[in-house]
Amino acid sequence: MIGREDVKRRVERFQQLMRENNIDASMIRTLSSFTYFTGLRWLRPALLIPAEGEPAAFIFQYEAEEFMEKTGIRNVKTYRKAEELMKAVSGTIREAGFKKVGFDYSVERDSYVLFFELFKRLNAQVEVVDVHALIMQLRMVKEQNEIEAIKHASRIAEAGLRKAVDTIDVGKTELEVAAEAVSEMMRKGAENPHIHVTTGPKPRVHAEPRSWAKIKHGDTIQIVVSADYEGYYSNITRTVFLNGLSEEKRKAYEVFMEARLTAEENLKPRTKLIEIETLIRKLLENRGYGNYYVTGFTHGV
Repeated sequence: MIGREDVKRRVERFQQLMRENNIDASMIRTLSSFTYFTGLRWLRPALLIPAEGEPAAFIFQYEAEEFMEKTGIRNVKTYRKAEELMKAVSGTIREAGFKKVGFDYSVERDSYVLFFELFKRLNAQVEVVDVHALIMQLRMVKEQNEIEAIKHASRIAEAGLRKAVDTIDVGKTELEVAAEAVSEMMRKGAENPHIHVTTGPKPRVHAEPRSWAKIKHGDTIQIVVSADYEGYYSNITRTVFLNGLSEEKRKAYEVFMEARLTAEENLKPRTKLIEIETLIRKLLENRGYGNYYVTGFTHGV
């Protein structure tokens, strides 16, 4: 769905933003931004985008041929050791005479604070600035093909959820339920699916499935499924009441659905999320469930 021309336009728009902010080049180390600018999800992301000219990718030596074939990027510098990677990046920056260099810094895989601090130390001659907010100006507005990828990821997540629900049975462990769902999603094209399964009277918040936690009669099982497609994610959550609902469970569930409807009705352009958060909190407090509310009615995927 995401073609090379799409990726090229993204790079060009980011280069325009860099020029407007007097940034000579930017180092991309976050996996999601690397995927956004190359069209390919790749382990150990390292991409240097200059304000003018073609990006340079730094790729492990024996993976370079495949990377070039999949992305069409020809300016590829190879390495075999981590120190060779850092040396190649720093050398490229010095040779180009860059004075102000951006660094895409975020809280995700392969974007550790260690890399950020090491990057600044090895490039002491340049001014290093955080460009994550600039990149998010582009990424937060989705193109039609991105929306289609998210829809596809949603269909995969739905399939995974159905598989998880069908697997639920007394005696099954959380891990067994999760394994079936993950397998189903990967068969349908998800490369990095996630699932949380929690069962019993004391549910955990977004918890990894446990091998020793077995489903019992009357349990409430919460399933959170996340599926990806071409670097885009979807997330879906469902609660399963085994052997029906007690009056207490039904009341709690109805209040939860009221809170969900409140969120949906108030999710409008220019509405701040904290405003909706406040509405939900007050509703739950008025219904007697204030002490059971886990702050945060939404999150990114």
